[in-house]
Amino acid sequence: MVRGKARPWYASAEGAGYLFLLPWGIGFLCLSLGPILWSLYLSFTDFDLLTAPDWVGTANYVRMFTADAKFMTSVRVTFVYVLFSVPLKLVFALVVAILLNRGIRGLPLYRALFYLPSLLGASVAIAILWRQLFAGNGLVNQFLAQFGIEGPSWISNPNYSLWTLIVLAVWQFGSPMIVFLAGLRQIPADVYEAAQIDGASRWRQFVRITVPLLTPVIFFNAIIQTIDAFKTFTPAFIISNGSGGPVNSLLFYTLYLYQEAFGYFRMGYASALAWVLLIIIALFTAFAFLTSRYWVHYDE
Repeated sequence: MVRGKARPWYASAEGAGYLFLLPWGIGFLCLSLGPILWSLYLSFTDFDLLTAPDWVGTANYVRMFTADAKFMTSVRVTFVYVLFSVPLKLVFALVVAILLNRGIRGLPLYRALFYLPSLLGASVAIAILWRQLFAGNGLVNQFLAQFGIEGPSWISNPNYSLWTLIVLAVWQFGSPMIVFLAGLRQIPADVYEAAQIDGASRWRQFVRITVPLLTPVIFFNAIIQTIDAFKTFTPAFIISNGSGGPVNSLLFYTLYLYQEAFGYFRMGYASALAWVLLIIIALFTAFAFLTSRYWVHYDE
């Protein structure tokens, strides 16, 4: 009996699959996992890009929590932004999605128009436009002047500057709105018809039917938008000219991280800041998943 020549491993279906996965694996190791582990190492060093990293142990983390007032300021600014911008954006997106779900004519056009700010909202051009709108002599104050109201300089006043960015975040409601609209389309119409026969008002239908059946979508949008809000950088950088002013009112966490890394070339300290931000986001996400069992309802 003559045995045939064994086929090479890459000629099999499994081998071909591994070969197709190889480019992704190389990219993941070189462009994702490698830089992540290198950043973790740098967070325990003093590194200025010009000399070799100098191991300092946990000194960067100790300095962060004990001797860096700007770190706590950036945390406070970012938390205020997240706590106000995310709920307002979700509520606004849900309201618009419900209005669009009523079968109005030209729905694709309205959907595209409302989604457009989400495509443009994080761009440099929109941040510059936003700065012009809310400047002392900007269009917002010119509009208020028509009613005899003298508006403040929204951008240069620390009492209002952060709120202009929250308004900008809410304006970018298109992305969660599209997800809400898709979720509303999945709710069976006969459920509402049965509720109407029982005499339930629109508000009661919204509270008892829409919200419970939409909780998986609300949960998804809340997670995505919270992570996105923690990473906000471009609007704060453009509107404050990279300073985080006035009076550090726009010193977002990512902006402070950028200043430490590329302004003062303290790469070790910036890496430590990045890992603390990762831990903060992970804690928020873990808390959301732990509490989801009490308010998110899935079909079984």
